[in-house]
Amino acid sequence: MKGTVLHGVGDVRLVDVPDPVICEPTDAVVRVSLAAVCGSDLWPYRGLEAFRPGDRMGHEWIGIVEETGPEVARVRKGDLVVAPFAFADGGCPACRDGVPTSCGRGGFWGGADDGGQAEGLRVPFADATLVPIRSDVDDDLARRLLPLTDVMATGHHATVLAGVVRGGTVVVIGDGAVGLCAVLAARRTGAEQIISVVRHPDRADLARRFGATDVLHADGPGTAELVVERTGGGAGSVAECVGTQSALDLALAVTRPGGTIGSVGVPNGVTQVDLYRFFRANVGLRAGVAPVRVYLDALVADVLGGTLDPSPVFTAEVPLDDIAGAYRAMDRREEIKVVVRRSGESG
Repeated sequence: MKGTVLHGVGDVRLVDVPDPVICEPTDAVVRVSLAAVCGSDLWPYRGLEAFRPGDRMGHEWIGIVEETGPEVARVRKGDLVVAPFAFADGGCPACRDGVPTSCGRGGFWGGADDGGQAEGLRVPFADATLVPIRSDVDDDLARRLLPLTDVMATGHHATVLAGVVRGGTVVVIGDGAVGLCAVLAARRTGAEQIISVVRHPDRADLARRFGATDVLHADGPGTAELVVERTGGGAGSVAECVGTQSALDLALAVTRPGGTIGSVGVPNGVTQVDLYRFFRANVGLRAGVAPVRVYLDALVADVLGGTLDPSPVFTAEVPLDDIAGAYRAMDRREEIKVVVRRSGESG
């Protein structure tokens, strides 16, 4: 079987890896149909996050169940399944508390575990992890489901953490796939004013298409002051979807006293948090890894019902054989997000 590994900084390769097999009675083996490259995949690719040469890559994928262990009852051979970017047992205290990403027996796709940028993978705790979908899914619907595995659910998590409410105001910082999906999530929630703060002007149109009522440039003169002015003193909800020091600083600058920042950007390069400013203004900071599995059922229902379509975040598609090209395109910011299709399967 072919799978993607990170061989070194800037060097991803499609290589032969062991075929997935059932190891535990709760396992499933899944043939990957579609995968994607995530912005967080670029951190180790750029050498900004530790990795071991040979680490498996890819945590966003959907596929077809090929085999199940004897204790798997909820998913069956032949099911199309949507997988969150983390697997979990579904029964531990963390899972029961709604944070399956902290499951003591769980983990994340990739690294030492099987990765989703591959022809197939073993899924631990298949019943608790996977969401089976009806079998009559065409390619367009599959593409709309794929972002739910991470970026759509993570964007939604940012709005949940930030306390976005129907009729409210939210500022979304970031124009990567997560930030754009946070705009879409805010519209889904019913926010009335959605201010998208972008760094790349070519992504402004998609932000507006997803529901942004205002689009401002992160590096524009007086951006923070302009947001404060347009929100009548700052926003009560701010979704920080980047994870850099400048993004967190901007989020704090545009949050009104008593407001809340929901931070879902993987924090790379954040060296300080001005706790006194948070304290003095009674601003809350809620941050964390999105518990995607908690949100999946509702998001899948909306996609199947035709009321949610995050697929425009995909701006290119490549076969698995060209996985290195997908990483290069995203690293150079030539594409927002790239779909990776199992080689030999038609689109």
